[in-house]
Amino acid sequence: MSKIEEARQILMDVGMPKKQQSDLCAYTLLALLNIKNQDEWSKATNEYIRIHDIIEFIKENYNITYAENSRETFRKQALHHFRISALIEDNGLATNSPNYRYRITEEALKLVRNYKTNNWEEELNKYLSTHEKLIKIYENKRKLIKVPIKINGKEFKFSPGKHNDLQKAIIEEFAPRFAPNSIVAYVGDTKDKDLYKDKDILERLHISMGEHDKLPDVILYEKEKRWIYFIEAVTSVGPISPKRLVEISEMTTNCGYGKIYVTAFLDMKTFKKFAEDLAWETEVWLAEMPDHMIHLNGDKFIGPRV
Repeated sequence: MSKIEEARQILMDVGMPKKQQSDLCAYTLLALLNIKNQDEWSKATNEYIRIHDIIEFIKENYNITYAENSRETFRKQALHHFRISALIEDNGLATNSPNYRYRITEEALKLVRNYKTNNWEEELNKYLSTHEKLIKIYENKRKLIKVPIKINGKEFKFSPGKHNDLQKAIIEEFAPRFAPNSIVAYVGDTKDKDLYKDKDILERLHISMGEHDKLPDVILYEKEKRWIYFIEAVTSVGPISPKRLVEISEMTTNCGYGKIYVTAFLDMKTFKKFAEDLAWETEVWLAEMPDHMIHLNGDKFIGPRV
């Protein structure tokens, strides 16, 4: 293998995520170790160097040119993650200091010097016994920050983010107020489009599951009233516009139940951005004002309050 491929293999073996096995990251590792194309890994060193030095090393020894203004890219894509995994350390100065530098840790240096020797597997196992793989650290972090939610009495985990926060609010705040006694037939997730899907109910309602990319974010089903709520959670795109209303109607042509179309927003500010795009004969719900609805269906609700 070439030196960059060997560096990539080291990054993979110590448990760096896929994004931190890129060419840029592999070249960064080579520069930090002062390993040139013909060097043996046993010759690796760990002198403190700047990002500027890394860029110059790559250019001089591997004929790959990175612009000087790409320093932030090196920091964000490689060095930040290397430090979290304890692969490197800094010299303790302020990050805006011209003398701020990085180097490979002594433990990582000892490991790398054994690459491509008979001791590699043994040294790698020793290293990993005291250094958690970054891919595992990030995996645990994702699990910790997932948003818990109960759907029809069962607990699920949403990926973090505004869109899923809004979907959580739809199920926990909108449904009890405006769709009491309803059950969730479908809800997606920004990472998992089919987080929850009740196939039996969807089939009974004649909603095609083969077009899940076109399904609204949340579908609620109220059995006694024979109502279905099609709800879009909008943080940046996708309100129930006239075009979207036609799409959902066409998907549910054979559904003989009452259809209610709702666009949900986190707040009034977001609603105002999409107000002109919303279809008539639909509803609007704002999570920041959960007790109220905006009805875009005219005379159906006109009349004095008693």
